[in-house]
Amino acid sequence: MDNLFLLIFFASIIALVVGLVKPTAFSRFIKGEITRKKIGTIFGIATIASFVLFAVTTDSSKNSNNEVTQQPVVENTQTVTENKNDNPAPIVEKTKTAPTPAKTETKTTPAPTPTPTPISNVTVSQKNAVAKAKSYLGYTAFSHDGLVAQLEYEQFSHADAVYGADNSGGNWNEQAAKKAKSYMDMSAYSRGSLIEQLKYEKFTQAQAEYGANAVGL
Repeated sequence: MDNLFLLIFFASIIALVVGLVKPTAFSRFIKGEITRKKIGTIFGIATIASFVLFAVTTDSSKNSNNEVTQQPVVENTQTVTENKNDNPAPIVEKTKTAPTPAKTETKTTPAPTPTPTPISNVTVSQKNAVAKAKSYLGYTAFSHDGLVAQLEYEQFSHADAVYGADNSGGNWNEQAAKKAKSYMDMSAYSRGSLIEQLKYEKFTQAQAEYGANAVGL
């Protein structure tokens, strides 16, 4: 019940503030002339009354909660029966000892030795040579030795240039076929002259013949 009066109290305060700012907001609910004084009187009384009722109901609810109902204490009485025999015979309790469990040996398995991560021996210059070799093969055809020579022209060492060509993923027969086709697109060649041109590009004899066969010569 006290929550209801508290809600009315806050609603009255809000209505009082709204009525003082804009009295015409309550023209539908209040008959006659709407003035700030009239609004203040109505909602001021409502605010005070709801606050008083909230305080009264709050005190009464606290008093009711503070009342403690006492329950009667029931005492448990035990009746002791006396043994009629003056000299009762002693009672001998036999205790059985449980057999000791046999000890079991637990074998601990040694933890597996972690396998060390292999350390790469590839140098930065070798990685760059491989990347450069792949980029060259991406836009034109090269033989293995021709690609090595091109990488050396790019200031790579001979060892790095060979490493880059070896790890470029190039298929040198296919490279010979691509180079032969590019020559045939530019000019007419006999089989012998095309093979010699491919050998000039550092293709091997077998690779040059493969290239000439690939273009139909």
